[in-house]
Amino acid sequence: MRLHTLRITAFGPFGATQEIDFDALSAAGLFLLHGPTGAGKTSVLDAVCYALYGAVPGARQSPGTSLRSDHAPADLPTEVQLDLTVGGRRLEITRRPAQPRPKKRGGGHTTEKAQTWLREYDPEDGWRGLSKSHQEIGEEITQLVGMSREQFCQVVLLPQGDFARFLRADAEARGRLLGRLFDTRRFAAVEERLAELRRTAEAQVKAGDDQILALAQRIAQAAGPAARECPMPDVRPGDPGLADAVLGWAATARSGARERLDIAASVLATAEHRHAGARSTLDDERELAALQERYAETRRRADAVEAGRAAHEEARERLARARKADLVGPALDLREEAERAHRRASEARGRARARLPETLADAGAEQLAALEHRLREELGGLESARRAEQRSAEIDDERAALERQARADDELVRDSEGWLAGWETTRRDFQARLDAALEAATRTELLARRLDPARRRLDAARRRDALAADVTAAEQRLTDTREHAVSTHERWLDLRERRLRDIAAELAGQLAAGEPCAVCGAPDHPAPARPSDGHVDRAAEEAAERTHRAAEEARAEADQALALIRERHARAGTEAEGTDDDTSGTAPTVATLAALVDSLSGEHAEAYRTAAGAHAAREALAAAEREQRRRSEERQRADQRAAARTSRRESLDGERASLDEVLDRARGGYAGVAEHAAVLQRRIALLVEAAGAVREEETSADRLKEADDRLADAAFRAGFETPEAAAATLLDDAGQRTLQHRIDAWQAEAAAVADRLAETAARDAAGRPPAAPDTAREAFDRAERALREAAAGLDAAQERCAELGRLSRRAADEVRGLGPVREEYERVARLAGLTAGTSADNARKMRLEAYVLAARLEQVAAAATARLQRMSSGRYQLVHSDARTGGRRAGLGLHVIDAWTGRERDTATLSGGETFFASLALALGLADVVTDEAGGVRLDTLFIDEGFGSLDDQTLDEVLDVLDSLRERDRSVGIVSHVADLRRRIPAQLEVVKERHGSAVRLRAGADGLSD
Repeated sequence: MRLHTLRITAFGPFGATQEIDFDALSAAGLFLLHGPTGAGKTSVLDAVCYALYGAVPGARQSPGTSLRSDHAPADLPTEVQLDLTVGGRRLEITRRPAQPRPKKRGGGHTTEKAQTWLREYDPEDGWRGLSKSHQEIGEEITQLVGMSREQFCQVVLLPQGDFARFLRADAEARGRLLGRLFDTRRFAAVEERLAELRRTAEAQVKAGDDQILALAQRIAQAAGPAARECPMPDVRPGDPGLADAVLGWAATARSGARERLDIAASVLATAEHRHAGARSTLDDERELAALQERYAETRRRADAVEAGRAAHEEARERLARARKADLVGPALDLREEAERAHRRASEARGRARARLPETLADAGAEQLAALEHRLREELGGLESARRAEQRSAEIDDERAALERQARADDELVRDSEGWLAGWETTRRDFQARLDAALEAATRTELLARRLDPARRRLDAARRRDALAADVTAAEQRLTDTREHAVSTHERWLDLRERRLRDIAAELAGQLAAGEPCAVCGAPDHPAPARPSDGHVDRAAEEAAERTHRAAEEARAEADQALALIRERHARAGTEAEGTDDDTSGTAPTVATLAALVDSLSGEHAEAYRTAAGAHAAREALAAAEREQRRRSEERQRADQRAAARTSRRESLDGERASLDEVLDRARGGYAGVAEHAAVLQRRIALLVEAAGAVREEETSADRLKEADDRLADAAFRAGFETPEAAAATLLDDAGQRTLQHRIDAWQAEAAAVADRLAETAARDAAGRPPAAPDTAREAFDRAERALREAAAGLDAAQERCAELGRLSRRAADEVRGLGPVREEYERVARLAGLTAGTSADNARKMRLEAYVLAARLEQVAAAATARLQRMSSGRYQLVHSDARTGGRRAGLGLHVIDAWTGRERDTATLSGGETFFASLALALGLADVVTDEAGGVRLDTLFIDEGFGSLDDQTLDEVLDVLDSLRERDRSVGIVSHVADLRRRIPAQLEVVKERHGSAVRLRAGADGLSD
């Protein structure tokens, strides 16, 4: 990797653009970067790192730290551009960090996102863009350089303070630094992966052991008493002999369970035999008890039959007499019905007599009927008087209706007169509304003629502003195409000139032996011209010419496009200005025209709303006129109705007087004709009821006498002395059925008892001793409980044996399945312990990462010793030590061997100057090793930061000789230092000058060459 040019703009202390030509500085191989404190020497290195990786080294990239220069103008963006060659490719990297910039419109600032550009130089086509993606560019640069940002800062930007601390640091600190440089994270990942595999395998083994122990617990529960005789082994998850102990104990439990199964089968057979004997005894005792109880019950029923014989005979006799009395039943019913009817008729006549006057209390039916006929004639004479009274009521209703009409017409007249009194004012108001609406319609037309041109001007102004941006973009495109056309023209002319310079070689290539030369005509060609390096042929020139013509065509197209856009912009501006007389010399803005359009739109909308009410105002005026006519007509009709009502009242009054004379005669002392008629109707009804009651009583008495005669004759024929005796013997159907059922039941019971007394088995059982079924039942229950217990014991023993067999098979399967897992765990545990440095096989207790870093440190020490011996005149050399110190692990020790004493000692014992050149040698050695580790990427430019002030003159010369020898590997070394003596010793210098408006750089390429 070789740096060519670094361009810094508004970065760090540099307020303006500063350009550093590393090609000029690297020509001498060794150059000095110096300047006062705070001038920005380190910022130059930061800019290189930022250009490559998008970040500055170390703590200078802390959050909240801005890379933008405080001295830079607000419109000058912060930018770093680096031109370098890496991996055989010429690249240009340009980066801009996220930074504030002034807003294009309005005041204030806005934050612009970070941007990155990557270009590559092609000798044929020049610079061409590759990418603008931060991620793609970062991956491309890291792959080409072969180092991360941390490695680059340690290898290319050699910080001596860090390596001095590295010399004095303990193994842990050295391990952290070397780990970052050599990226040994993969070895640490291997350690962690093995540890994770060990933990996973251990967890799997313990989980399997937990499963086996859980099965052992279930076996103990299933074994029952056998488990108490042989307790479960005391083992824990992870114990080596856990599986064998559990399997052996399970076999012992199964053997004990099988023995208990045989005992349970024997006990069940004995219980079954005893249970069968108890069942037979219980059945015999139950049968004997049933026969004895049957015989005793039969004797009790025979005694009951004899006790009910007298009642049975009495019931038979009573049933026979009741059936004879059934022949007198119809005559009895007829006589009772006649007696009830006569009693009802007597009560009705008594009630009717109580309502009649005393003079009519003993009157007969004929007298009452004659009086009724007389009252009906009097009631018929009141019918004409009732019609006269009804007409009188209708006259009263009609007079009331006339009065209501009169009051309604009076109210209507008053309302119409009040409304008509304000008619002129109402008409003027409606007419004013109509005139205002018509005037607004005229204003609406005028505003509409002004609004359309204003809107067209607003649209034109907006097009004008939009086209202004298009004009700027078209001008930029024209500028770009012009520059491209000029560059392609220059390249074409350059290629043409180079071809003309070498045209002799091109013509010589067309020569043929014996053919005349096209220039001189000679057939001999003793010394034809040869093409020089970089020869340009005709095809290359024609290709450059075509490229130039294409660029010219693009420029012409861009010129035409710009003219077209400018014409459209001017036309839009003219339309936006309009033709109003009040326009000023400046072009109206969009805001001004928008305000004008809004104002005219508001006035037009208001006028339109007012004009829209013209029809409503016209309709309202017409409606008011119609209302005026209607109210006038109603007042006239009300006057006409008042005259008609007066005439009608006079006619009704005359008719009413004649009706009153008729009604006075018909009322007869009552309040009205209707009341007189109602009294007559009530009297007629009372007489009709009384006459009917008298006739009904006489008829019922005749019927009762006839019923008594029939009853006496029926009783005599049935054999009863009197009707009362027949009535006393009579029974209804329910009573007769009850007696018949009682007789039948006694006869059936007597027959059943006689049959059961004839049974010999029951009679023989009664002669035996009393049966004892309860005692037999108790013996049977004891035998049955013993049988159930024996069967349950056998079932439990069988289930226990089956469960123990199943669980034992599962335990054996778990043990077999866990075997490979346990073997894998032991293998992984050995590897994890070895890589972690905790295994007994790892004598030095070195972790895998430390072991790899120790090998790298050994290489670094060897590479550093080659330069340290030269810097120390052969006195010192660095060696790697893997000895353990105290309780710490071994592997990353670093010692120095002093050739003067022949002893090895710690690097912390070196003096300040010795520490500097030792750390410098270590840094250079580390750079060589890291370069080789990165795939052999050449590092043609190195920077060394400070530390030279601690050296004496002789040592400084030796150190500079070592640094100067780096040129043998085609390297250039930049020294960052304040030491004044280095300015005399190193001619090529880059000075950073601190100024009020920002720092600046000055390049001194030789003894006298100084440039800004």
